[in-house]
Amino acid sequence: MNKSVISVFAVVCSLGLNAQTIGNSPYSSYGIGDTKYDSSIETTSMAGISAAYVWDFNNQFNFQNPAANQNLEITSIRIQATNENQYLKSDYNNAKIGKHSSYLSGIFFALPLSKKVKFGFGYQPYSSKDYNLTKTSTLPDGTLGTHNFYGEGSLNIIQAAFGYSISPEFSVGLNTNFHFGKLSDTEEISYENTTLINNHEFTNKVTSFNFTLGTVYQKKLKVNKKLTFGATYTFGNTADFKTKYTNSTYYLSSGNKMNESILNSTSKNSKNAIPQEFTLGAGYGHDGKWFVSSQLNYKKGVTTSLASNEPFEVQDSYRVAVGGWYLPNYNNFRNYFSRVTYRYGAFYEKGNLKINGHDINKYGIALGASFPFQKSNANRLSTLDLGLQLGQRGTLKDNLVRENFINFTIGINFANKWFEKQLYD
Repeated sequence: MNKSVISVFAVVCSLGLNAQTIGNSPYSSYGIGDTKYDSSIETTSMAGISAAYVWDFNNQFNFQNPAANQNLEITSIRIQATNENQYLKSDYNNAKIGKHSSYLSGIFFALPLSKKVKFGFGYQPYSSKDYNLTKTSTLPDGTLGTHNFYGEGSLNIIQAAFGYSISPEFSVGLNTNFHFGKLSDTEEISYENTTLINNHEFTNKVTSFNFTLGTVYQKKLKVNKKLTFGATYTFGNTADFKTKYTNSTYYLSSGNKMNESILNSTSKNSKNAIPQEFTLGAGYGHDGKWFVSSQLNYKKGVTTSLASNEPFEVQDSYRVAVGGWYLPNYNNFRNYFSRVTYRYGAFYEKGNLKINGHDINKYGIALGASFPFQKSNANRLSTLDLGLQLGQRGTLKDNLVRENFINFTIGINFANKWFEKQLYD
């Protein structure tokens, strides 16, 4: 499948897609699909800031850097959902189209095991495929052929995270990351004046373990100020990617396959698809008042053979972001909005795809807010969380696709001392 050629048709032929699936980008036709930055609503609302993000209060767990959880003192259960809206444009036939989807984007559970040891368990989507592309070709005798390409499926990630405070200033952590899911890519070929369809289908079943090491150093300064440094490294890939290729013929009757004949069927295993990643961040803030941070993410490119007999190369990529939060006065119970935490951020991502000589880059801004429940206080803080991301991806050059996006996330964090021992006189 020559996707560097057919990608220009993504906008034109996406009108018939079902919108209630994970992800909308036409660039999901490459590799393992459109990769999400696995993050909670708080870090998403700060443009992905996580490596040096140690929340000042006791009700949040940082899954991106498991070392940054020394302040967690109560049990936290969080559920979040995301609504994605892509507005796609191509100079090819001046095509424009909008795509929309909503899905569960995270379930998280965290609690302190002791004063020094913190534990978190979470689920999120990791990547997704959702595309439907069409191109035409002409045989030497002038016969017109139609090639339909479509893909679907998703990879998910389950994380078990541990953080340990070596000292009040220095902490370390470890995530175990389990990826699983199913991805499929299909090419249907038909020619005019014939009813028989030739189908090439690649089905990939994925299971993979890797690990994330994290570390945080936080130095308390004078007048309630603090300086924080954090880093993570994701490594290891005990992957099992089982790819089954099927070449078949059939004809369609009322949308159903009839008289299917298998011409060829093969299977193979591959190892590479989940990349190694390194993050480095630094932040500065005022206890319980405000925090600002910058971060660099670097992902190592991989070469896979998913969805094709030919290897597909994902290039090295990086992402830079700045962001933070501001809390006017968490003790002001006369003014509710003084107890709301406001988040902000901006990012630029040099993408891992290069098509027709153009890097598929991405940039945007993020905003968010955490609204405390009416009876919550700084010691037991349950919140309703909202997040917004706006940005752009891709280019119009060489008839490629430019994608403007507006993504909304909503989450609820229930936080309390649910597992503490009760004492009676």
